[in-house]
Amino acid sequence: MNVSMIDTRHGTDNQYSFSHGNCLPYTGVPFGMNYFAPQTSDQRGSWWFHPEDRTFQGFRITHQPSPWMGDFSHLTMLPINGTLSENTLFHAQSSYRPEESTFNPAFLKIKTQRYLTTTTLIPSMYGGVLSIENCGDQPGLGLSLPGDYVLEQLDEQTVAGQLIVFSGCEDESFTIHFVYRFETPITAIEGALTGKEAFVVLRFDDCQTQTIRFATSFLSREQACLNLQWEQQWAPADYLASVQQQWNHFLQKIEIEHHDQAQVSTFYHNFYRLFLFPQTFFEIDQEGRKVHWDTLAKAIKPGPLYTNNGFWDTYKTVYPLFSLLAVEQLEDMLEGFLNSYRESGFLPKWLSPDERGLMPGTLIDAVIADAAVKGIRPDLMPEFLAAMKKGATVQSENPNYGRRGTTDYLTYGYVPLTHNESVNHTLDYCYSDFCISQVAQQLGDEQADYYQQQSQNYRNIFDQETGFMRAKDPDGAFRPEFSDTRWGLDYAEGSAWQSSFAVYHDFAGLITAHGGKAAFEAKLIDLCNQEPRYTTEGYGFEIHEMSEMAALDFGQLAISNQPSFHYPYLFSYLGKPEMAQPLIKQLLTQCFNDSPKGFPGDEDNGSMAGWYIFNALGFYPVTPGTGEYVIGMPLFDQATLHLASGKDLVIKSTPNAPQQLFVDKITLNEEPFERLFFTHQELTAGGTLNFQLGIVPRSKEWSADAYPYSVSQPHA
Repeated sequence: MNVSMIDTRHGTDNQYSFSHGNCLPYTGVPFGMNYFAPQTSDQRGSWWFHPEDRTFQGFRITHQPSPWMGDFSHLTMLPINGTLSENTLFHAQSSYRPEESTFNPAFLKIKTQRYLTTTTLIPSMYGGVLSIENCGDQPGLGLSLPGDYVLEQLDEQTVAGQLIVFSGCEDESFTIHFVYRFETPITAIEGALTGKEAFVVLRFDDCQTQTIRFATSFLSREQACLNLQWEQQWAPADYLASVQQQWNHFLQKIEIEHHDQAQVSTFYHNFYRLFLFPQTFFEIDQEGRKVHWDTLAKAIKPGPLYTNNGFWDTYKTVYPLFSLLAVEQLEDMLEGFLNSYRESGFLPKWLSPDERGLMPGTLIDAVIADAAVKGIRPDLMPEFLAAMKKGATVQSENPNYGRRGTTDYLTYGYVPLTHNESVNHTLDYCYSDFCISQVAQQLGDEQADYYQQQSQNYRNIFDQETGFMRAKDPDGAFRPEFSDTRWGLDYAEGSAWQSSFAVYHDFAGLITAHGGKAAFEAKLIDLCNQEPRYTTEGYGFEIHEMSEMAALDFGQLAISNQPSFHYPYLFSYLGKPEMAQPLIKQLLTQCFNDSPKGFPGDEDNGSMAGWYIFNALGFYPVTPGTGEYVIGMPLFDQATLHLASGKDLVIKSTPNAPQQLFVDKITLNEEPFERLFFTHQELTAGGTLNFQLGIVPRSKEWSADAYPYSVSQPHA
């Protein structure tokens, strides 16, 4: 797969009430500090692009991880010509033809019908280049500046500026600095040099073509000029060769062979999404050192930093995939997350650009534990363990940081219903406590056993009568008038059906709590074989996740949102993986495609794309922090993974026609494989995995050690 085959409009057909990904058509380098996308409407808030719009308002420099978070440090750049009746974006915008435009990770190319100008934008890590063809009479570049700004002409060809605009930040003056250098002299600046929310036009000499190099910085104008200086001698072809090489480096890490090219295209469009987030939030100073802006201290600090990432979503798939394919980047990200802790006093939960404090739990604990058991950045683990313990024991005065309800959780052994979404908080803290125990065990810390015992607190909110996790008051009584389809209130983005199986570290214990395998199997069948019912009392209205679950019609298995990602694999903990294999294949082929409607719900920073990648390969990391991947149902005829370990892993599936819905036998390097999971060591050692598929299931008895890890049933 070459980057030229990716169309970034994948998953971009969205509105606030229904999501097909809630993605944006991002052009930029992998993990770039800036991304670029056409802005087609400034009237829909965070939904400022739609693939069916025919209005072009400019190339937007954007840092929006999700429409639910909003953008920061954004502005638009619109090549124009002629005079404007008013200096506003509305009076400058043009129509364009989406079907004739190029939306590619490595470059954007758009012709405006009003100005008959064709512009190509090619990005770099800290800036990029605009190549304008057929500039027309009285050409110019219109800058839409949506916040407090300052512009200054540095010389006849260079303009610098700064802009303050964000949707949430500890630094109320958080600023993006930028510099533009034209190939010909700037003849005029139309508009005020300082102000708020303006459209300013930079006019340049009449010419047929114009090349504008630009760079940005979150540190200073001087750093923006330095970022530009490093690229000043680059031709547009050099920019393009660089960004294409960076994308192909990642996209070629997995080679797919398959009889259906539409499914191959879907795979690589998901693969592209995996390498967008988290975004780089550091720069390189004059001495070649990594430096970043600390929004709390309002000062430049040494070391890497990363942003635009919600761990509640991404810990499940993104970081486990990086541990297989992009260890070098993961190592740097871990150091960046530790810098976030050093500067704020708590490990990050949802960064954009700094801590936003959204979603339950502190699921970065799973990212850390997963790295620890895989031997990634062992030098950081002692400090990470101290940070994890602090998050588990210290109640922050600022609710954005650390665990919510920490003191109550330690007092009662659960988060009481006096806290919103208390069931999810409790279950996430149990899993985080398990993750702490795993890191502690790696380091020989004496509290490993204590935190493993704490991880069993999920039992405190399990109701044997209903078979669901339920909220309790401080006196230990369940909330009365229980409904298993009531979304919200005690549950995050779901009902009891989507929230009661989040015991990733101890499904054996959860099965026992249900009364054994037969009862648990009946529960899972009920989960799948019912209507996707929901009620709205908890939220008071229908949220888009409800609508998306109903549209899919896979019962209560809402693969449209992250809490259900592991549900098909629960059958493996019963020793019945064959019950999930047709389900996995149906989810992959019915819920995903390579179109603007390509996702069944919010994609969320690579998390849903990562789910697709793992499941299409035939395994899934149900429990990050154990180093295990539960075996599923491979989609493709053959996949070759070029692993970060330097080895190749070849995965073959034969025969692979629509009627082959079951895994009949597995061999690893031609030896029979008789477990329900692979280990990280087995995969990173490389070799050949052969899935022999069949048209009827072959049930069998499994030995105790064949089951995936559970605290209550650890491997011998």
